[in-house]
Amino acid sequence: MEHRRDKACIAIGMAVCCTAFSCAAHAKGGVVFYGLLDAGSTFTNNEFGKSSWKQSMSSDSYFGLRGYEDIGKGFRAVFTLESAFDVNNGGLKEKSHLFGNKAFAGLSSEELGTVTIGRQTDSMVDYVAPLSLTGSAYGADKFAHPYDNDNLSNSFRTNNSVKYESPELYGLKLGAMYGFSNKPGHFADNRAYSVGASYQLGGLSLAAAYLQQNESRTVEGPSNPDGAVGHDSPFHAGRRQTWGAGAAYTVGPVTAGVVLSQTHLSNGISISPEASGKPAGIDLHGKSADFKNAEVNLRYEITPQLGVGGAYTYTRADVAGSRQNWQQYSMETDYSMSKRTSVYLQGAYQRVNNGANATISGMDASGKGTQVAVSVGMKHMF
Repeated sequence: MEHRRDKACIAIGMAVCCTAFSCAAHAKGGVVFYGLLDAGSTFTNNEFGKSSWKQSMSSDSYFGLRGYEDIGKGFRAVFTLESAFDVNNGGLKEKSHLFGNKAFAGLSSEELGTVTIGRQTDSMVDYVAPLSLTGSAYGADKFAHPYDNDNLSNSFRTNNSVKYESPELYGLKLGAMYGFSNKPGHFADNRAYSVGASYQLGGLSLAAAYLQQNESRTVEGPSNPDGAVGHDSPFHAGRRQTWGAGAAYTVGPVTAGVVLSQTHLSNGISISPEASGKPAGIDLHGKSADFKNAEVNLRYEITPQLGVGGAYTYTRADVAGSRQNWQQYSMETDYSMSKRTSVYLQGAYQRVNNGANATISGMDASGKGTQVAVSVGMKHMF
């Protein structure tokens, strides 16, 4: 049944593609079909107490449609539809969403900015993530901070959202997003909002953002599943607040950066097993949880074809009264064989204290306080 549903979703997607290209031929605008294929293998020294080899991607493979139409007076109608899939079996990554990565439409103006409506990324992803290693060109999902607690690896999106992005003015760019609960009489039940800003001056890049989610949820599930916070969010709590800021400086082929972030959960319910990789998840039983992250990273373009990036992240957490400290070292080298095809080698080492299980993002729990994951693969963009 699930296989037939995936095939139906793909057929619908191809129909959308054909319709979009047909429309583009009759309007002053354009549609681009784009995507990324990422395929590789990962060795992990310890998952559930045993080493393993598995097919594992550096990041999600995806395909998408991006289009626009000039409608006069400096305005454009714009849209993006993007779907993530597993290149190892061809299945959708988010089986309940055909276009789970992005799905939005809106209006854009070079002078006034862009307003879009749909399923979209928040300001932490838009502004702070590019200054971290996990959100950069040398990044990978495995480089995320523990449980991707600050969403810099973009592990979830926001439904029912309205987003505004300003034009760049003297290097400054601003943005804001609001995700509606869509529940009559319960305006704040499962809503989300975020704000962010970035500033560019020569080789200096600065960014900051704030994200808040309000969710009414029990252990059995959300009381409003059609709200802004979907099932893909790794954290479930009465209120989630995330702050983040970063800075980077580029000199020639070298970029050095630092990112600070914090996530606070009030009236916590759980950290979901689907997002965290832990077989049983973490039940918070109404207690609070705090994650504080500090990352320093370095990226070096050795040649136009060869680059390397590395990061050290320290995370201090208080989860339902248990104090834990994570340290993670991450590194990737990438070689471009052409403008669209590259090969990579990446590795991550994580250590956590207090008898907790190390869990590199995307891996199963180690069964002890340390874990190593090494991946080799290739990426092809189109």
